[in-house]
Amino acid sequence: MGAPTRPDGDGIVPAPWLHDAVGSVFEAVGFSPGAARSVAEALVEADMRGVPSHGTMLVPMYIDRIRAGSVSRRERAEVVVDAGAIAVLDAGHALGQLTGDQAMALAVEKASAFGIGAVTVRRAFHFGGAFRYVESAVRAGCVGVAAANTRPLMPAIGGAKPVVGNNPLAVGVPTPQGPPVVLDMALSEAALGKIRLAAQEGREIPPTWASDAQGRPTTDPQAAIAGMLLPAAGHKGFGLALVIDVLTGVLSGGSFGQGVRGLYADLTVPNDCAHFFLALDVSAFGDPDEFTERMGRLAAEIVGSPAAPGVERLLLPGQREAESHAATSVDGVPVGVSVLDSLRRTAAEVGAVLPPLPGVDTLAGA
Repeated sequence: MGAPTRPDGDGIVPAPWLHDAVGSVFEAVGFSPGAARSVAEALVEADMRGVPSHGTMLVPMYIDRIRAGSVSRRERAEVVVDAGAIAVLDAGHALGQLTGDQAMALAVEKASAFGIGAVTVRRAFHFGGAFRYVESAVRAGCVGVAAANTRPLMPAIGGAKPVVGNNPLAVGVPTPQGPPVVLDMALSEAALGKIRLAAQEGREIPPTWASDAQGRPTTDPQAAIAGMLLPAAGHKGFGLALVIDVLTGVLSGGSFGQGVRGLYADLTVPNDCAHFFLALDVSAFGDPDEFTERMGRLAAEIVGSPAAPGVERLLLPGQREAESHAATSVDGVPVGVSVLDSLRRTAAEVGAVLPPLPGVDTLAGA
């Protein structure tokens, strides 16, 4: 017997159980308990926010790469440039959640001293949901920005070959009460992780998400994986993705464009992406209470504006995800049964014993 399920096929598991289960897998492959917990929290937070493409489904791929040697067991990046308000880190292909936390903490530290802190990271690996890092900056009283480059997935406008990644970007802004405003988006119409999840679950995708290898829009996720993602808003999305490649790979001295490798390509070859983190200390610009009051008024203007016919309510960026996180903290985290099965198999492969799942049989036992 597995986790209790909903009619849509998701398993519903307690968040603490999922944290412990994922953490135990990373401990089993050699990470310290603290580092394993940090990675688990980052992945499970994505599931709790309703973004499963950046959640527990990634564990098998991460573990395969660690065992193949393309992701290191380092838990901190090396600081190679430290000059006033800026720094450059070399991650040495460590897990991106660990070096991402380190980089944003350093950006916040520099912002507290200089009003602004900017940190780039080269020789990096996938850092999961970008929301995590900007929310960390917000908790420190900063506006936070986080970005990453990926392997080329989108063509130039009018092109027939992928030349830039869908390069995620997140911005977090403090508000006077409740969750922060968090913009977190990939610059394709949809993230590749969502397409992979659809393929894993046997679902079609909307025709606006991707094209096949010949450039024709497709609803087949397998054809989309072999083809190209389509940029959000056409030339605007493409242009912004190009700029993020500059801020991450070019500026850091790391890889960009064709130098960034696919997460699901040769597992022995490092992903070699790059990251960019920015923190702006709100108090350096003026009274932080006045800032949040002004931000509150702006938010109220937006959510209080008239809704179009048939629209129940207007939402701020990140509001739906914050509400999902709050709900799953109480009700349990929906995780695809196939994802739970993959977690169980990966745990068995590395000798991790998953903790008993309350109310049902253990998913992985001794």
